[in-house]
Amino acid sequence: MTPLTYQVGACRVHLISDGAYLTDGGGAFGLVPRLMWEKIIQPDPLNRILLELYCCVIETDEGPILVDTGHGTKLPQKRQQQFGLVKPPQLIEELAGLGLRPADIRFVINTHLHADHCGGNTRYDADGHPVPTFSRATYFVQRLELADAAYPNERTRNTYFPENFLPLADAGRLHVFSGDAQITPQVRVQVTPGHTRAHQVVVIESQGETAIFLGDAAGLAVYLERLAWVPAFDVEPLVSIETKRSLRAWAWRREALLLFQHDGALPAGRIAPGDNENAHWRVTPVATASSIQQE
Repeated sequence: MTPLTYQVGACRVHLISDGAYLTDGGGAFGLVPRLMWEKIIQPDPLNRILLELYCCVIETDEGPILVDTGHGTKLPQKRQQQFGLVKPPQLIEELAGLGLRPADIRFVINTHLHADHCGGNTRYDADGHPVPTFSRATYFVQRLELADAAYPNERTRNTYFPENFLPLADAGRLHVFSGDAQITPQVRVQVTPGHTRAHQVVVIESQGETAIFLGDAAGLAVYLERLAWVPAFDVEPLVSIETKRSLRAWAWRREALLLFQHDGALPAGRIAPGDNENAHWRVTPVATASSIQQE
């Protein structure tokens, strides 16, 4: 697909696709009845909904930053079917469309280490060993997230796979944070617990303008509009609600551009007050930089 490009001050930000997948609607909306959520997104006959898997490229003076790496190319056919992939992973091709090779990436930020967000961290070499895909990049992750991924429990063991992150440490490419951190003068990470205990979002701030790549803190726009709509995948659902409440208030004050990782219908927007008593908040779409230029 054509990258979705946005201008944030002096930074150019691109949403690029690593494919799309079908997931159970009940998983995506948790306790919300289908009668309500199907008004927002229509399921297929198997109760699955189609989600995009956007990764984010941020152009900075320090070099390109890649946020999340999608499913990657290591998945066998059976695992692709289990994950419901309907469009194959295509991150490397999407980067090439921006004129970038894997060796050009300076930093890789993982919002968290679930397989659909970090599978592309590594690839298999000629001998079948997993090695860093972005061989010159420093990879960033939260220390608590790394611990949870390295020692999963019964609920999380099917989404954390060591081949996606342990080879980074072996190659000396992994850097861990313990809390919020500044990556470059324009880019920082902020811990946003709920989906996982140490999920992090990525904030871009330049020339008085702000954007935030939300990862799975709010993968769909409706999750910010309706705080009680929490995916069943979130390990701390009540914490997710408070995290979203805080993010929404902050985004409203900053007039921040919101980048939604899984929302094919509304990948970018801004939060605004609702226009009636039944919709207290709404996300309004934002045009891409390229479409603005065409107008």
